[in-house]
This record gives sequence, C-alpha cells and structure tokens, in this order.
Amino acid sequence: MMMKKLTMQMTLAALCLAALGARAQDANPNAPRLVPAARVAHAGTAALLGAARAGERLVAVGDHGVVMLSDDAGKRWRQAQSVPVDCTLTAVSFADAREGWAAGHWGVILHSADGGETWTVQHSATGEDRPLFALHMFDAGHGVAVGLWSLVLVTADGGQSWDSVSPPPPEGARKADLNLLSLFTTPKGDLLATAEKGMLLRSGDQGRHWSYLSTGYKGSFWSGVGLPDGVLLAGGLRGSLYRSADDGKSWARIDSHSEASITGLLALGGQGVMGVGLDGLQLQSQDGGASFKTEVRSDHLSLTAALLDGQGRVALFSTTGLVNGPSAH
Repeated sequence: MMMKKLTMQMTLAALCLAALGARAQDANPNAPRLVPAARVAHAGTAALLGAARAGERLVAVGDHGVVMLSDDAGKRWRQAQSVPVDCTLTAVSFADAREGWAAGHWGVILHSADGGETWTVQHSATGEDRPLFALHMFDAGHGVAVGLWSLVLVTADGGQSWDSVSPPPPEGARKADLNLLSLFTTPKGDLLATAEKGMLLRSGDQGRHWSYLSTGYKGSFWSGVGLPDGVLLAGGLRGSLYRSADDGKSWARIDSHSEASITGLLALGGQGVMGVGLDGLQLQSQDGGASFKTEVRSDHLSLTAALLDGQGRVALFSTTGLVNGPSAH
C-alpha cells in the first residue's frame, strides 16, 4: 500500500511516470534487460520531465527513454540518434556543449559526448527499481544524482564510477529515507536537494556530505531554485511555495494563489523568477520571489519543466511532450 501511494504521488508530480515495481529492498528475480529506446515519429508527445542546454542546443528527456534535441531555440525538435534504454529518464545536465548526462528509472545514468546525439550507459541497477529523480553536473568531472529513499550517487571522474553516499538521518529519525526530488545550486556553489516533509538537504562539497534545512512545511518540495542574490525558493505539493533570504536559516511561505502543484522553478535573470506546475500553472515574479503573479493556461497542460534558450526565451515541457507557441491564459 505504501508503495502504491508513493507511485501515485510521483506520477502526479510528473517526476516518475511508470510504476515503481517491487520494493527496492527485495530481490527481483525478473530484473529487466535494458533495451534501446525506439525512434518514432511521435517521440515529441512523450512525457518530458527534464531539460537542459548543451551550449545553444536544447535537450529534453522523458518517458520511454526519449531524448529530444533542438538547434533553433525550440522551433524544431528531433529525436536523438541513439539512446540505449527505454525506461523513463527524469533529469539531464550538461557540463558544456558536448558532455552531458541523463538519469532515470532502474538507477540509470547515461553519458553523451556529442551534445546528446548518442548515449552510453554509465550506471544501472536493474535488480531494483530505485529511480533517480534529479542530476546535476558541476563540470565534466564532478556530479551528483539523487532519488528514491535518500539515494545519492556522486562522481569525481566524469561518471566512470558512481559512488553511493548515505546522508545522515534527519533530526529525530532513525535513518535517511526521504525521497530527493530535485537539485539546484546556490550562487556560492552549494548544492541543495528538495525533499519530503518540508525538508531540503544541503551539500557544500559536491554531494559527499549533507545537512538538513527545515522550512516548517510538512509536504513535499518538487522543485527549487537559487537566485543571483542568494535568495532560495522551494515549491511543491498543492501550490506550496517557500522563500529564504538568509541562506536557508529561516523560511516564509509565499502565496502562489493556486493549489496546483509546482513542478519547476526557473531564474530568469535579475529579480525575475518563473514557476510551472500541474493543470497549466504558470507563475511570474519580478521581485526575487517575494510575490508572484499567477496564470493558468487555457489548455491546462501539466507542465513539468521550463528552460531558458540562448536568446533568453522560455521553452516549456509537459506530461504530453513539447509545448508549442506562447502560453495561453
């Protein structure tokens, strides 16, 4: 029952769209084989859960191992030439225009050395479906991936090896078992992971050691962003949005004027912030997240991610794939 509840939560968050399967701590005698993603004409309609820039190129990843590429700021998209897995990919991160990594279900971590055209498997754990939900590469050598039940993997060699790190238990808990749902950095280089129970985890050494930040909220944070002036924002379940102006020491709840869950937060430069979420939710702030204007798209698409292109325009992604044209409201 607990696993079914967790699966439903991740599905609604558009972070984990396939069933999680058997409990991760149990042996799985029927572990699946990793098979290549199919190249299909309708790839752009797959749920797209993560996006990143590879230089001027836009790269989006999602369900069925789909990787979509655009070289004209999102006007036209095409499927990557070769992806060795057909499981859900939840996150993607590029260190430069060519070196990129993607992560997803079955503990999969993929690497591309050609801007996302072709990919190889660096890590997988098909004996348990303990999915990875987020990935951040600091550079071409150092990166962190996080996921189900406080799963943390780190690399210092460009992914040739991914080492497991065990965060300490939260205060008052016996073990670390929070689901870690997104990653973002602060201007001074700290890495933060958004989690359940109103928690964020912070690492100042590229994922090797972690501490906890408590916001006073009791639900799940699905996204976060660090602004240039050091302000931290975290958003999640039922429109919950929290802001810290003192490096995470204290947090204030910000009214999102919505009960739609927030799936992505994006710094637009200066004091600008954008948020996206389920049921067509779009948020805009011009004061560093102190207040937001709320709009709802007329198509009510469940938005999963937002990304700035090379010209400073925003590309949007959803549970039904690519989002064409300007937002509607």
